[in-house]
Amino acid sequence: MTTDIQQQITALTERLHHLNYQYYQRDISEVPDQEFDQMLAELARLEREYPQFAHPNSPTQRVGGTITKQFPTAEHRYPMLSLGNTYSEADLREFDERVRRGLEGADLHYVCELKFDGVAMSLTYQDGQLTQGVTRGDGTRGDVVTSNVRTIRTLPLHLRTEGPTQPPEFEVRGEVFMPLPVFAELNAEREANGEALLANPRNAASGTLKLQDSAQVAARKLRFYAYSFLMPGRNQFPTHSASLEALQAWGLPVSDTWRVCGTIEEVLEFVHEWDKKRFTLPVATDGIVIKVDDFRQQEVLGFTAKSPRWAIAYKYPAEAACTRLREVQYNVGRTGAVTPVAHLDPVPLAGTVVKRASVHNANQIAALDLRLGDLVFVEKGGEIIPKITGVDFASRPADAVPIVYPTECPACGTPLIRPEGEAHFRCPNERGCPPQLKAKLEHFVSRKAMNIDGLGAETVGRFFDLRLVTNAASLYDLPAKAHELAQLERMGEKSVQRLVAGLEQSKQVPFDRVLFGLGIRYVGETVAEKLVNHYRTIDALAAASATELAAVPEVGGVIAESVAAWFQEPENRQLVEDLRTAGVQLALTGEAPQPVSDRLAGLTFVLSGVFEQHSREELQHLIQQNGGKITGSISKKLSYLVAGDKMGPAKREKATDLKVPIITENELLAMLPTPSDATDVVLDQMLGTPATGAATPHSDALPPTSSANPGQQGTLF
Repeated sequence: MTTDIQQQITALTERLHHLNYQYYQRDISEVPDQEFDQMLAELARLEREYPQFAHPNSPTQRVGGTITKQFPTAEHRYPMLSLGNTYSEADLREFDERVRRGLEGADLHYVCELKFDGVAMSLTYQDGQLTQGVTRGDGTRGDVVTSNVRTIRTLPLHLRTEGPTQPPEFEVRGEVFMPLPVFAELNAEREANGEALLANPRNAASGTLKLQDSAQVAARKLRFYAYSFLMPGRNQFPTHSASLEALQAWGLPVSDTWRVCGTIEEVLEFVHEWDKKRFTLPVATDGIVIKVDDFRQQEVLGFTAKSPRWAIAYKYPAEAACTRLREVQYNVGRTGAVTPVAHLDPVPLAGTVVKRASVHNANQIAALDLRLGDLVFVEKGGEIIPKITGVDFASRPADAVPIVYPTECPACGTPLIRPEGEAHFRCPNERGCPPQLKAKLEHFVSRKAMNIDGLGAETVGRFFDLRLVTNAASLYDLPAKAHELAQLERMGEKSVQRLVAGLEQSKQVPFDRVLFGLGIRYVGETVAEKLVNHYRTIDALAAASATELAAVPEVGGVIAESVAAWFQEPENRQLVEDLRTAGVQLALTGEAPQPVSDRLAGLTFVLSGVFEQHSREELQHLIQQNGGKITGSISKKLSYLVAGDKMGPAKREKATDLKVPIITENELLAMLPTPSDATDVVLDQMLGTPATGAATPHSDALPPTSSANPGQQGTLF
């Protein structure tokens, strides 16, 4: 009897999977909806009565039903990196020229794909079964949203066996999106219910994936398009286009809009064709992704420090609309900058309903001659952030009111200042202006900084308003207030336990993210990482002068002055000590890289421009590990100016006037002992991989920061 039941469940599962594929992938309805629903109901009944025989990827999972209180995170086996963007056709031609130079004139083809505006997703399939779905997150870790991903009807829970042989385990990258008609229906329902409208389809898709009830996710009718294939070891396909065809054969949804192009002219034809056609699609798009098709050629081209040399994203120009300007409000940010925000009559634009737009600063208000009541032109830069770009002066009403920029902080009343050379007015009351203090806390707990579980921006803002916290260090006093916190509305004992655990876990957050979280002006993620790698401890960083800081590549004088000034403030030094007492990471773990040679001892270098073979940071390490020093300014004492592409003429002119030798990247590398060995040793130290003493060709196309996964093959984007 039980064998018969098991066979019946298996047969129904396979039949329903087949019908789903035919309906959602091929637009073929083999049976009436009523018959399909009856089979699905019968399978659900059998699974309830005999749960031991239910398949993990049963079609009944499509309707959702799993409640997840919080999402675990997982590390990406292959980092989810981003592409560089351009809005210029001239840049596409330059990209083509660089690629052809890098391949020494070899024949090549490009694959052009529409860039869908959704949520990047990484899916893992094992033995043909969907086992995990992880969001992009910060590129190295993301949220595990497998239960919600299973509700996407166009996504196969188990793959078809047609086409090329499937590896036992592989990863599929793609975009989860909300179709435009679904988005319109959802907003219509929310408007009828008096709920706030969702901003755009991408945000709607992102928010849907974070819903705790997968039944609600299923009701949102998300869709998925695959755009890349990854597997351990060498890729079984010769080209990206071949991998897309395989994904389609296995039942994965791949947009049929992609095309192989043999020349840059064909690429531009594709770009022009879809500039208009994209608006006929039921999904939001914002550009075209162009990739070198051949995987081996991708390996040859490799990566720069930030992006692959074999791919680029072309973004379409912004869309525009016309609407009425009703009011301008002023927001005070984390650094004290006072930013005007225009409130508009609602207007549809690029798949969204725009009610507010950026005006940036007082200069733009004056330049545009904005007045309340004006008809204004609104664009979405990159189809994301609305901004006012002009005024319809012919329609200006007689009673239009000139906009007067405030002279005092709208939050604390402190007179505003405008530093020389800056466009923004600022509130200088950084230790007494509530919005600044609150924003500093929100920045510290943000995902890219400390990422404290159970303590988002809304919660920390609430704690600040209740005077439970005052600065970043005071967050670590919250466990002592657990009983008081549990009495707050929407908190409770479990929420407090989660918060306490999150605070404890945040003490293991790496030093570079802690430094970023401190919110020092001009210190973003990249600068924080470079400063940490250079100084290794916060004490060494705090002791550095502005001149010394400016010598760190990509830091420069403005950032250096800001960092030095921040550490000179007694209140900031006390904050660092309080964080040290709390147990936060304020030093780089692991041993400092050991010198390779003293070949460059006594020599100083300035690096300027973009380099072909190495990133600026890699060249810095090569110089330092061979005894040389890096400085940020050109003087008579400088030994060499290392010039890359697009170096500013001022540096070249100054070096020439001071008779400082100007050398190329290749000339620098020629100064190193046994270049291949020395270079490998230094780069291995940077990557945390063992040095072999000899150059070894990589069998993959991973950038330097992704060396933890040397076996990956396939297109990352």
